[in-house]
Amino acid sequence: MSTSSSPTELARLVRDGRRYWATPPGRAVWQAERACLGPVCERVFGAHSLEIGMTANLADMCPVRHAMRWAPTRELAEHASTLVCPPDALPLGDDSLSLVVIHHLLEVLPDPHHLLQEAARVIAEDGRLIIFGWAPLGPGAISRVWPGRRTHIPWRGRWLTPGRLNDWLAFVDYEIERVDYCGFHLPGRQPRNAMLETLGRQHNLPLGDSYMIHAHRKPRLAQTQGSRMTFSRPLAGTALGGATRLAAQHQENQTERMTEGD
Repeated sequence: MSTSSSPTELARLVRDGRRYWATPPGRAVWQAERACLGPVCERVFGAHSLEIGMTANLADMCPVRHAMRWAPTRELAEHASTLVCPPDALPLGDDSLSLVVIHHLLEVLPDPHHLLQEAARVIAEDGRLIIFGWAPLGPGAISRVWPGRRTHIPWRGRWLTPGRLNDWLAFVDYEIERVDYCGFHLPGRQPRNAMLETLGRQHNLPLGDSYMIHAHRKPRLAQTQGSRMTFSRPLAGTALGGATRLAAQHQENQTERMTEGD
C-alpha cells in the first residue's frame, strides 16, 4: 500500500516542478542533463522503460520499444503511455522494465526510499536505473542560503549526496556503477557555457548543478549443487586409501556371497 502524499499534493508538486523546468534556468539544466544521459541511453535496449519526474522526456533517444512516463493524476498525463499512480506503487510486474529514470524526485518526496524500492522491483535483472539529483557542492547550492528559497523548486526538499544514495541502493541490492556531473557554470549564471561544460564533464568534477547516477543490480553469487556421492566414513589418510564408497562396499559383499555359494 502506498504511503506517499495524496494525489492532490503530488499534483501540486508536479505543477510547481513543471513551471520551473519551463523557465530558462530550468531548460538550461535540462539540456545539460540530456546531453549527459545521451551516451548512456544509446546503450540501453529492451521492450519497456519508465521515466519518473516533473519535466519533459529526457530519455526519448533510448532504443527502447515502449517508453512510459509517470503522472500523479489523469489531468497531468501528457500522452497515452503514462502511468497514473503514486510513485511508490507502480502497477507493473516484477522485472518488467529495461530502464527506469528518476529525475529530481527523490529530493522532494516524503518517502523517497519507497520509490527506490519500487524501481528496484520492476527493473529486470540486466536493467539499468538512472537517478538525477541536485549536487550539494554545485553552484546552485549556494543560492539555497537565501531566506525562503527552500520552499520552492528547485531549492525545495533534501538534497542527497551520491554517497547517501549508495547506502539506500544497497538496501535494495543495487550498487552505483558510475556518477557523472553536469550543468557546469559560474554562480549567478546559467549552465550554457560550452567550455565549462566540456571541461567539467571531461574531468567529471563534482561542481556541476546536478549529478547522474548509473546503478545496476548487484551480481548474485552462483549456487553450486553439492556432490551426491556419499561415503560410509570420513576420508582419511594422505592417499585417500581410507575412503570407501557405499556402492563399492555393497558390490564387494555380493562378490563374497557368490564365492561362498560356489
